[in-house]
Amino acid sequence: MLTTRSPLPHPWRSYSAPRHSPLPRQVSNSSIYLSDRLRAACNITAIESKKEAPKFDFDQSAILPEDGDVLSQVAICRTTGPLKGRSVRLVGRADPRGTQEYNMALGERRSNAAMKYLTGLGVAGGQLNETSRGALDATGHDEAAWRTDRRVGIDILGSS
Repeated sequence: MLTTRSPLPHPWRSYSAPRHSPLPRQVSNSSIYLSDRLRAACNITAIESKKEAPKFDFDQSAILPEDGDVLSQVAICRTTGPLKGRSVRLVGRADPRGTQEYNMALGERRSNAAMKYLTGLGVAGGQLNETSRGALDATGHDEAAWRTDRRVGIDILGSS
């Protein structure tokens, strides 16, 4: 098990599907924030409040081991589970430090990293919509609060 905060080595090249589905599973301390709709549809039981979930370090977009665990569960749900064939949106976010252009680009790098990870796990890229909100919705005013602004949100696109 990786214990450092370095990116995982090319998961889209070396990933092999688990023999059993890890769903449902408790997941916490992730940089990935799953919407309530997605968690319910995929039966992912996670401690995922906006205050608990974000863990991207300052100015970083690397997928951490705990993020990979969450994204693996989303990939299983998207490829063989209840959301097979459904599109999802990945929204990268940043804390309010930096220029608007910089924060938008950082949010984009974060959502792109999550998208690449998911496509590496077999999720069709055409069903992933990535975007950035940068720091547009940021509310932090110190390091503890800024951590809540640094995340990738994932939600189901469309209704039903």
